[in-house]
Parts: sequence; structure tokens; C-alpha cells
Amino acid sequence: GMHGGVRGRRQKPPPTRSELKWNKSAHTALQQIKDKKYPESLTTYTGDILLVGISYNKDRKKGNGQHSCTIERYCKS
Repeated sequence: GMHGGVRGRRQKPPPTRSELKWNKSAHTALQQIKDKKYPESLTTYTGDILLVGISYNKDRKKGNGQHSCTIERYCKS
């Protein structure tokens, strides 16, 4: 079928680097990805990478948990 005006070609999704934090913010998780230079582990890849910071906070009294996620585009050149 047609996708993006080109027959039979599909764009591959960009690679991701993710970090999960317990009782800390999704922003803190993203910052760790950057500080530890996780995107650089893709040594031969250039282009967009999705950085995904995930936060999980559990309310122990109620047994409920809250999740948040922040996604950022990172361009590796």
C-alpha cells in the first residue's frame, strides 16, 4: 500500500533508550540517560533516538501506583 507517498516502503521507528525510576521524576530518568551518555552506545547509528524517562510512584497506604512518562527526541550526529 501507499505510505508517505512511496509504495511499499515503511519507515523504521527510531531506536530508544529508556530509564525507569522508582519514586523519582521522569525528568530525573531522562537526565540520567543524558548524563551517562546512553545514546552513545549506538556507536554506528546516526539520526533521531527517542529517550524515554519513566517514573513509578507507589502509594503504599492505598495500594495505588502512579506512572508518568516523558519522551524526548535526541539527534545523534
